[in-house]
This record gives sequence, structure tokens and C-alpha cells, in this order.
Amino acid sequence: MNPTRPAIALIAGLGLATLLAACNSNPPQEAACSLPEGPHLDQAVGKARFDLETGCESRFDAYFDRLLTIAEGDPKAENKAVFSDFLLWANQQGLLSKRQARRYYNRYFGIKYVSMMGDYSVCSDTCRHPQQSLQQMRDELNDKERGLLKVSGDRRAYNRASRLFQETELVLEATCTACDVQD
Repeated sequence: MNPTRPAIALIAGLGLATLLAACNSNPPQEAACSLPEGPHLDQAVGKARFDLETGCESRFDAYFDRLLTIAEGDPKAENKAVFSDFLLWANQQGLLSKRQARRYYNRYFGIKYVSMMGDYSVCSDTCRHPQQSLQQMRDELNDKERGLLKVSGDRRAYNRASRLFQETELVLEATCTACDVQD
């Protein structure tokens, strides 16, 4: 018997086994990006963090919205801190800038309106489209209702935000009237 024949057969067998193993290997799976479920905010935040770190960062808004929905099922003051920590984490991970994280938090849990913050002239900017500015504030008031009232159960803070909206509406109307007189 020729001693090279078994060696060739062995090499051919190993080569075939390698090819079959390569064909059978699973390609890397993409991130699942399934939004968290269930009533426990802490567990949902953990899942959201994992997903956002492993390929789902483009769906940050959807994850944030789902966390709000889960927190609505158990409104309490501590939820503000959970969201604050989550947004700080998102900033540290590079998912949000510090400014974006602050805007998220203030839009839902702050008294002041981020939609009206800025360095601009009220007469030349806001009074050209007062209804648009007020609609942005109304939309934000809805977000504040969700964050302050439904997520954290802070009726007092929500009432302050609502009152600030009403006061701003009156001041804006008076200011725009004064701007019209000056023109």
C-alpha cells in the first residue's frame, strides 16, 4: 500500500470538514432592537441600555418613549431620577450630547419650556408666527403632563408648568401687540 494515499485522504477529509464547518457557521446576527416590555422600569432600562450599546442607537427615541410608557404604569417621584440617570448614561455613551440629554429631561420633567429657550428677538422671530410658537409649547405641555404627572406623579410641578404656559401665552400676546405698534 502506498503510504501517501492515507495522508492525502486525511488531508482531503480535513479540508472537506473545514469547508462544511465554514458553510455551517452562522453569520453575525444584527441587533434585535426589540423594545423593552413588562411593568418593571429598572429591568426595562437595563434592556434598553444593552440594546442601545449593541447596535440599536438609531432607535433611541423609540426606546425613550417605551421607557416613559412603562413608567406610566407605576408613577412615582423616583422615576425622575431613573430618567435622569438614563440620560446621563446616554450622554456618557455618546448617544446624546450633553445639550440633547438636558433638553430631553427638561422637556418631560422640567417646569420651563425648552421650545421657548433661545437667544432671539421676540418681535422679529416669535411674533411672526405666534401660533406656531404656542403650538410648540402646547406639544411640550403634553410631554410635561406625561413626564411630570403620569410618570412621576408630581401634580404640583405639572400645575406650575401649565400655569407658566398660560402666563407665557398672555405675555406673548401683549408683546406681539406692542411689536405691531412699533412697526
